[in-house]
Amino acid sequence: MPLNPLNPVNNAETNDQPRHHDATLTVTEPAPAQQPSTLHNIFIGKDGLRAGWSLLIFVALFAAIMYCANRIGHKLYPPSPKEADPAAAVSPLRGIIPEFITLLVVLLVSWIMSKIERRPNSVYGLGDNRMFSHFFAGLAWGITCLTLLILTLWKAGLLVFNARLLFGSDILKYGAIWLAGFLLVGMLEEYLTRGYLQYTLTRGLAGFYQWAFKTRLSAALGFWTAAVIFSILFFLGHTRNLGESPIGLLSVFLAGMVFCFSLWRTGSLWWAIGLHTSWDWGQSFLYGVADSGLMIQHRLFATHPVGKPILSGGTTGPEGSIFIVGILAVIVLIIFFTLPRARYGRASTAFDQPGS
Repeated sequence: MPLNPLNPVNNAETNDQPRHHDATLTVTEPAPAQQPSTLHNIFIGKDGLRAGWSLLIFVALFAAIMYCANRIGHKLYPPSPKEADPAAAVSPLRGIIPEFITLLVVLLVSWIMSKIERRPNSVYGLGDNRMFSHFFAGLAWGITCLTLLILTLWKAGLLVFNARLLFGSDILKYGAIWLAGFLLVGMLEEYLTRGYLQYTLTRGLAGFYQWAFKTRLSAALGFWTAAVIFSILFFLGHTRNLGESPIGLLSVFLAGMVFCFSLWRTGSLWWAIGLHTSWDWGQSFLYGVADSGLMIQHRLFATHPVGKPILSGGTTGPEGSIFIVGILAVIVLIIFFTLPRARYGRASTAFDQPGS
C-alpha cells in the first residue's frame, strides 16, 4: 500500500499493524436552485396555472366561440318573429338546438382548459364510476319530488288541469323529444355552472383560505363559497325569464345550492343532471305547468294556477310556490341519506394536481 504523504500517522505504521486505505472524497456543492421569476409566480402557483387566469381564459374562449356560433346560426337560420317572442311557447327546435350548441361549446372549452392545465377532464364533474346509477337515481327522485309538489298544489285547489292535449303515439313522440331536450338543458346548466368553473374557483378560493387562515377546512370553505357565487349567477340567469317571481328566483338559488350539495357528496354532476332533467321534463311536458315562467309546445296537459301566486306559483309555475321550499328540504334529506361522500367531501383529495 503506498504511503500517504499527508498522513504521518499512517506513514509510521509498522508492518504488523493493520493498514487502512484512505480515500479522499470530493464533495461537489449543488448549485443553488434557481428561483422562479416574478412573471412565473404571477401566472403559475403550486398547483399549476393560477385559478384566476384559468377562469379568465375560460370565459374569454367561451364568449368568443359563442359569439361566432351565434353569428353563424343567425345567418343559416334567421329566427322568425314568432320564435323571437320571449312570451311564446317554446317549440322543440327553439328549445333544443341552442341548448345543444351551447353544451358543445362548454364541453369544448372545458376540454381545452384541461389540456392547458394538464388535468384529466374527468375532474370537472363528469367523471364518475357510478355515473349511470347516480343519473337514474336523480331521474327517479326528480320526478318523484315534483309529483309530490304537483299533488300538493292540485289537492289544495291551487292547480287545475284543464284538458289533455296529446293522444296516442304523439305522447311517446313528444315525450321522447322533450326528454332529450331537457337532458341537454340539465347537462348544460349543471356543467356550465358547476363543472369547470365550480372546480377552478374552488381550487383558487381553497388556496386563498389556506394562505390566509392556515385552516384544514380550506377545501370546504372554497367549495361552498364558490357554490354560493355560482348559485347567485344561476339565479341571475333566470331573471330574464318572463313570469318569474321573487319566490321563483329564491327557489332557483336554493336549487343551485342543493345541486352543489349533491356534487359535494358524490364528487360528480350526474345525480344533479338526472334530477334536473326529470324535474324540468315533468313540469314542462308531463304536467304542462310553467317552468320558471316558460311554457312549451306539445305538452301533455293544459293547466292553470288558482289563488295567490305565493301559494300557487302563479305564472312562474310550481317553483314560484312557497311549497317549493319544503320540497327542496326533502331533496336535501334524500341527498344526505342516499348519497355517500366522495372526492369533494374529502379535503385530502379535493383537487387533482396538474398532470395527474
